[in-house]
Amino acid sequence: MVKKMNSFYDVQQLFKSFGHIVYFGDRQAEIDFMKDELKEMYLSNVIERELWQKAAGVLQRESERIKDR
Repeated sequence: MVKKMNSFYDVQQLFKSFGHIVYFGDRQAEIDFMKDELKEMYLSNVIERELWQKAAGVLQRESERIKDR
């Protein structure tokens, strides 16, 4: 079952569910780190493909939003 994955907060909550709080004080660095970790989680079969795709999409949109500032 895929969890709700519509916002950056939802992705943060996904990481928190695994005991990880990601905070660097630099949103772009946090996004880049989370993208890498999500890929590793998917490749290690920790999360399902659909959840990985949704979370990666959220992170991509957030990255674009930050770059448009």
